[in-house]
Amino acid sequence: MEIKDFQNLISRLYEKRDTLRGPDKTFLWFLEEVGELTRAYRRKDLKNLGQEMADVMAWLVSLANLMQIDLEAEVLKKYPQVCPLCLTNPCSCPPA
Repeated sequence: MEIKDFQNLISRLYEKRDTLRGPDKTFLWFLEEVGELTRAYRRKDLKNLGQEMADVMAWLVSLANLMQIDLEAEVLKKYPQVCPLCLTNPCSCPPA
């Protein structure tokens, strides 16, 4: 599934609810899901880690839909097949 397809799916599923909730509350839900992902990661809860990652993606996409941001276009602009900092593939930046 392409990013655009996932963004369209989330829009079809949740646009009405997301619009009623608004971007501010949607952003708070996104942060809550990041917290749940953090908890699963720190506990090494591999059973739930992937599910929490999926939830984070879904809430991020909901927020992008509310803000009328095409995530696929933004990803391709920011990461055009090379690292946005050193412009190489694979990345040759010094380790962080």
